[in-house]
Amino acid sequence: MSYASAFSPNYAAARYRFCAAAQALGFQLETYPINQTGPDEENLTIDVAILGSSQPEKILVVSSGLHGVEGFFGSAVQCALLEERLIGWCPNQGSALVFLHALNPYGYAWGRRWNEENIDLNRNFLLPNEEYTGSPPMYGELDAFFNPTSLPSPFEPFLLKAIATIFRYGLDSLINTLPVGQYDFPQGLFFGGHRPSKTYEILAANLPRWIGDAKNVLHIDLHTGLGKKATYKLFNGDAPDSESTRWLKEKFGADVVQPYQSGKMYQIRGSLGNWCQAMFPQYQYRCITAEFGTYPVIKVVEALRAENCAHFYAPPGHPFREWARQRLQEVFAPADVAWRNAVVSQGIDLIEQAIEVCFPTEVI
Repeated sequence: MSYASAFSPNYAAARYRFCAAAQALGFQLETYPINQTGPDEENLTIDVAILGSSQPEKILVVSSGLHGVEGFFGSAVQCALLEERLIGWCPNQGSALVFLHALNPYGYAWGRRWNEENIDLNRNFLLPNEEYTGSPPMYGELDAFFNPTSLPSPFEPFLLKAIATIFRYGLDSLINTLPVGQYDFPQGLFFGGHRPSKTYEILAANLPRWIGDAKNVLHIDLHTGLGKKATYKLFNGDAPDSESTRWLKEKFGADVVQPYQSGKMYQIRGSLGNWCQAMFPQYQYRCITAEFGTYPVIKVVEALRAENCAHFYAPPGHPFREWARQRLQEVFAPADVAWRNAVVSQGIDLIEQAIEVCFPTEVI
């Protein structure tokens, strides 16, 4: 198959394709509604496909769509694996493969990165001792620029404004302010919410059952939008000299591993990975963010800013609203066939490599 054809045109088509392919291979399928509907009044759900032992010692988890619109890519990788690469394959005894499809079905269906409450779900998974309050010190000062309350003019010199902002505050200050997560500006970018989201509740209620007593878990969460176009990096949020970083480099290659404190990755609050690992302190739970590059970061931020402004301030049917939605989708799931072929191929290779790491006697 052309890997570009693994991309579905919308959430509803992706969900149908994922569920049909998983069922055809004998996966156990579970469906969790989030009590929201999509553009065609379709019910929005998180779908989970499980293959393997009911009491595994080793588990590979592959999740997609935590950031809504990024689900176009994550679903494409999952569907390509199910439709082409996993036919006739089954995990060996004592192991299991778990696919989590569209962790933010609202964002996927409506073309947003955030959920129905404008929450960035990868900032919503706070630990029990953390509160949904607070923001980086400079966020309030930058709020007016990053979260305008009126539609920008088509002639707005965003690039010049962004350069001036960088010059004024410094790039490092912006990196450690905008994307790290904030809990005081509900209509702002990277809002982490005021309470656990529906996705949080679904995972909290079911992840312990899916994981069971597995002593070793490798969890790969698929994302787009960060990094060099048509390449990927693996982020683990740990220091370069940590045991987890050394393990990642050994298993997946030092060239694709991007540890924290390397000058290219910010530390965030409320990440899914930290939360998952904290839920299972007695086990070896390794959660990795796989980021596949699309466009330069300034274009990504510009698209996020425009779509967020359109969501809150453009009336239904306003042309800016649809333009902003399409632009956001292009930024996180480029239509370029070469990009789509490259990233799905790389995504498949990554998951097959992970299968070999988790289940070394298995051959796909």
